[in-house]
Amino acid sequence: MKKPISKAKRLSKKDQLLGMLRRKNGASIAEMMKATGWQEHTVRGFLSATIRKKLGLNLCSDEATGSKRRYHVA
Repeated sequence: MKKPISKAKRLSKKDQLLGMLRRKNGASIAEMMKATGWQEHTVRGFLSATIRKKLGLNLCSDEATGSKRRYHVA
């Protein structure tokens, strides 16, 4: 039987996405969808409402190879 992961060790979805956005190469919408299980419109809403408005972070996006847009916090 597996031991349950304590709440202290488990990251919230918000924390997971912030970590992904703080990486050097950032994250794509598809990567964020896979990490959270959210739909595309929910990820976009999170970026707009939480990252930009509530947290006041500067969200940047770059078009990488293969025309996939990648987002990162500057």
